Amino acid sequence: MPDYRNLPESDPRHHTSYVREQFEHLSEHLREDVEKVGDPQAKALFETSAEVLDGLSKAFQHYEERSEPAWKEQQR
Repeated sequence: MPDYRNLPESDPRHHTSYVREQFEHLSEHLREDVEKVGDPQAKALFETSAEVLDGLSKAFQHYEERSEPAWKEQQR
């Protein structure tokens, strides 16, 4: 996967790449914490939160790659 952080700061992908990476780290952290706590509600909260972050990460990736119709540039 390309490292968009090498792009100029005026390019949104410079920022989305960093944010996506943070989502992925936080998701991983939450999944690790699921194994550390005994409270079933906390486990569900952490796992659900990780799934939401994974979805956000995927949306940011799709934006970066312009792989979804909503992110493709409009023809004029």
